[in-house]
Amino acid sequence: MAKMNAADRPKTPKEVLAMADQVGVQVVDFKFMDLPGQWQHLSVPRHQVDESSFEDGFGFDGSSMRGWRAINESDMLMLPDPETALIDPFAKHKTLSLVCNILDPVTKERYERDPRSVAYNCENYVKSLGFADSVFIGPELEFFIFDGVRFDSQPNESYFHIESDEGAWSTGRPSEPGNPNLGWRPRFKEGYFPVPPIDSLQDIRSEMMLTLMECGIHAEAHHHEVATAGQCEIDIRFNHLLAMGDQSLLFKYIVKNVAKKYNKTVTFMPKPMYGDNGSGMHVHVSLWNNGKNLFAGNQYAGLSEMALHFIGGILKHAPAVLAFTSPTTNSYKRLVPGYEAPVNLAYSQRNRSAAIRIPMYSASEKAKRIEFRPPDPTANFYFAFSAIVMAGLDGIQNKIHPGDPLDKNIYDLPAEEARKVPKVPASLDAALDALEADNEFLTRGDVFSKDVIDAYIEYKRTHEVDPMRLRPTPHEYFMYYDV
Repeated sequence: MAKMNAADRPKTPKEVLAMADQVGVQVVDFKFMDLPGQWQHLSVPRHQVDESSFEDGFGFDGSSMRGWRAINESDMLMLPDPETALIDPFAKHKTLSLVCNILDPVTKERYERDPRSVAYNCENYVKSLGFADSVFIGPELEFFIFDGVRFDSQPNESYFHIESDEGAWSTGRPSEPGNPNLGWRPRFKEGYFPVPPIDSLQDIRSEMMLTLMECGIHAEAHHHEVATAGQCEIDIRFNHLLAMGDQSLLFKYIVKNVAKKYNKTVTFMPKPMYGDNGSGMHVHVSLWNNGKNLFAGNQYAGLSEMALHFIGGILKHAPAVLAFTSPTTNSYKRLVPGYEAPVNLAYSQRNRSAAIRIPMYSASEKAKRIEFRPPDPTANFYFAFSAIVMAGLDGIQNKIHPGDPLDKNIYDLPAEEARKVPKVPASLDAALDALEADNEFLTRGDVFSKDVIDAYIEYKRTHEVDPMRLRPTPHEYFMYYDV
């Protein structure tokens, strides 16, 4: 399949259907997101879709979606967005893929618990304030590629087992017919940039990158990341907030399915493995107006006063924002003080332990942005990007200055001084408490509704925090069985 440039993408229902017929589409696949942040889909034969489908939508049972409608109000509508059209690169039968908005079938209004609607609302709210017409988001999604994985959690046992020929622990594996052990492995914390054969994943990452490009995502680079056992990163170019939410979901879909072609498995868990680096999703943000970057200026690190106030808003609301950007119990096994994690609620132009960094790779005004480092790729992208922006906008509206930058090495600070630097929440439960106490800034402009915030908190506590709190872990047996 040829690379799809933005200018080549069909943008109207008529253009989408003409493209579909030109390439011989047999199946149309509708994708949308549930409350926690996973893509769901429904497929129909090509003859079921015409131009009116983009106005009338397709009905489905919303009560079966995680965190959505009750059974007594289950009917919902999927309304495909023609600007998201692409040919699925993995389907056996030629398949047109379309991302959908979710509508109430009675009022025909956007469903407030549809995460894509929140991102749509956020973009409109930014424009309504009058000083910016665009929000650009650039996430760095890290992930692990394993050869296999086994796990289970039962009343009488729980375990996980990672299978990785790239794992530093695999040097002792006996050679097998057709699978010799040649000893090439990235050591713990030494996976950053070694060439093949130590980096054994060059070809699979290249295929991932090229597939991203074929599907219209502007890829910029790929490389092995710090951790052993197959930690990787593929960098993609920034985009508008809503479009980047769509692209981030497509990114995960492509990466997972390319890995499957190679009989490998991908995880975006922030901390799948003890003793080595976890996977984050540093999020780069900037506001623009009429083609001008509003974050470029003559203040600290080349930032504008507006950018500093944006930072101040994020730092003020960070504990609540992390409920969306670091949204799993596993997220907080990565965000641990003392391990070079971005846990300090401060900003700096170079200090990577600060929650906000100002990249200094380029002096160009166009490149000026802030980088929020605590997020990870388990996030519901539409919620996460919108929450970051809404916190920053509160900083601009209320002129919240972020204080002095943290340009010192946090690990060299005297203990008393280090204790004064605020930290991110220590658990998902604490982040949800912060969100429950501090969410007014999210509801401005009806970006997040109170209903969606309450539903999100309830879902996370009921389905993630409590199940983890109630279960003993294998390491607790290791520490406490013989007491």
